[in-house]
Formats: sequence, structure tokens, C-alpha cells
Amino acid sequence: MTLRHAVEARSLRAAMSAPAKVQRLIAGRPVVKDGQTLAPDLQVLLRLQSLVRPRDEEVPFDELRVRLREESPLVGGVQPIGATRDLVVAGRPARHYLPTRPAVTDGPGPLLVFVHGGGFVEGDLDTHDAPCRVLAEQTGVPVLAITYRLAPEHRFPAAHDDAYEGFRWVVDHAAELGADPQRLAVGGDSAGANLAANIALAAARDGVPLRWQLLVYPVADGSHDTASMRLFGEGFYLTRTFIDRVDVTYPRTPDDLADPRISLVRAELPDGLPDALAPAYVVTAGFDPLRDEGEAYARGLADAGATVELRRFTDQIHGFLNIVGTGRTSRAAVLEIAGRMRSALL
Repeated sequence: MTLRHAVEARSLRAAMSAPAKVQRLIAGRPVVKDGQTLAPDLQVLLRLQSLVRPRDEEVPFDELRVRLREESPLVGGVQPIGATRDLVVAGRPARHYLPTRPAVTDGPGPLLVFVHGGGFVEGDLDTHDAPCRVLAEQTGVPVLAITYRLAPEHRFPAAHDDAYEGFRWVVDHAAELGADPQRLAVGGDSAGANLAANIALAAARDGVPLRWQLLVYPVADGSHDTASMRLFGEGFYLTRTFIDRVDVTYPRTPDDLADPRISLVRAELPDGLPDALAPAYVVTAGFDPLRDEGEAYARGLADAGATVELRRFTDQIHGFLNIVGTGRTSRAAVLEIAGRMRSALL
């Protein structure tokens, strides 16, 4: 981390951890939309970001990726972990997170296979290092973060193919990872949650055991024709501008946006599949343009007979899973998610 980034990180932590009255002076009047109030520390974050580090959605993708790698430690901080080891999974980089106090020590145990977000165009092991550490350390369940090819260099369905290939590699090599193939889970955020959901659907169709799926604000509808997109498409980190750019970058043609692998809400669950599908824990954020499509997918699964639990964090924004090193409210939400993960896998 450069000196500039270190100063930014300290200043951000100080502002987001300040007393509520101080935060209100920095952020201004409360933001209330759709009957929800934005968390004060996130309002401070968005305010400072607009002043110090405004996000330019039109820069080349290489620069966009570098910026995300620079920004992630500012909000993620340095999180403890027992150990990490970099691996190659299905020919692609991966990272294995081993908690300080494993919940299972007398044989193979559970494992969460985590797929990072980033709109299918950015994100990597480093951008999501902090939340993977927190999930592993707080639950005692190891986490294996896998990667996939990004657009525009590799368009649909490259990311989807890579994610499922990575998961199948984990199934085949579970013993080498100290994992019980009957106690595997899959999770991800945003585009990664879309990929994780597709892994779960494919595993159910192929008869591959899967214990649980964690879907954090998933991309679930290529049309994005929702009230939350209209309400929160500007000013809450993830923007309609970025989403529109992704929608012409990852698909090969506009018709791909209707493919059920991108538009999960179009996925069909034939007779028998809902029972075979791993239970889903779907997490959304109140101030997220993707909120409504994620919740629509959860309702669709439930209507088809699948086991689903939906949790909306009403005061949060898209990306809160990464904000574990500063402020209070996002970390509290992530710790709740970790608690749910622990109860599901242990």
C-alpha cells in the first residue's frame, strides 16, 4: 500500500468510526428512500468517495481493474486468518483460506467455494481477499476462492464455464483440500453470486452433492427492469452506467442477456430439481439497484419448491460484503452472514 493509500485508509476509518453526530456533520441529512434509511457510516463513505476518489465508469477495463484492487484494501483492511495458500484450480489461480480455529479437526470437513464479483469484467483473488478471510475465520470453515476469465477478453459463457469447471475440480480433489465432498457449499457476490447460483443449478441437474449456496446480491435479470434499479441506479456505488457497460461487454449478443444463466429469474426448475437443489441463502441490500432482481430469484426458487432463505439488509449498499475493515454496519452484516454460514455447514 502506498503512502497515499495508507493516509486515505486511516482517514476513512476515522470518519466511518466516528460518533454518530460527527458522521452526520460529514454526511449531511439522512438518506431515506423506499422506506429505508441508509446507514450513516455508508453515507460518509459515499460522500468521501465522491469528493476524493470518484469512480469513472468509462475508463479502460485494465484501469478499472487496477482501481478496484487499490480500493479494496481501503475498505477491507487487513483481516486475520490462520493461513492461506495459493493454488491452481482447473488451470486458474485460486486461494485456500484456513481458519485459525477450524471447526472440524478430526477429519474432512465443510468447505465454501467462493466466486468473486465484479460484473464479469473485474475482480480477482485480491479484491475479495478480506471478506474471504472474515468468512473463514469467523466460521471455522475453510474457504476456497476460485477465479474465471473476464470480459471483454472472454465473453459469455466463459465465466460460467470456468466457474463450474472450477467447482467440479474441487469435487474431484476434495480429499487434497481436506474437504468432505458431501459438505461442500458454494457462494459469491454480485456477478459471482450469479455464477454460484449457476453452479448450484448445474450440480443439481448433474446429481453432484452440494450442501448450501450463499448468494449475496446476485445478478439475476438481464433486463434490470426493476424499481430498485430506478431508485438506486445513481449515487449508491453500483451505478446503472456501469451495469449498462457490462451488459454490452460480457454477452456475445444482446440475446444472451435473456439466457437463464445470466437471467436467473428465467431458469426453469423441472420436476425433482427443486428437491435436489442445495438450500439457498439469498442476501440483498436495501440501497442496491440489483435488490429487486435478487429477491425475485429467491421468490422464484421458493415458488418452485426449493428451500430458500431471503435476508435484506435494508441500510446497506451493493458491495457491503467487502467493507469489513472500516465502519460498523457492513461488518456487522457480514458477521451475521458468517453466523448463518456456520449454522448451515456445521
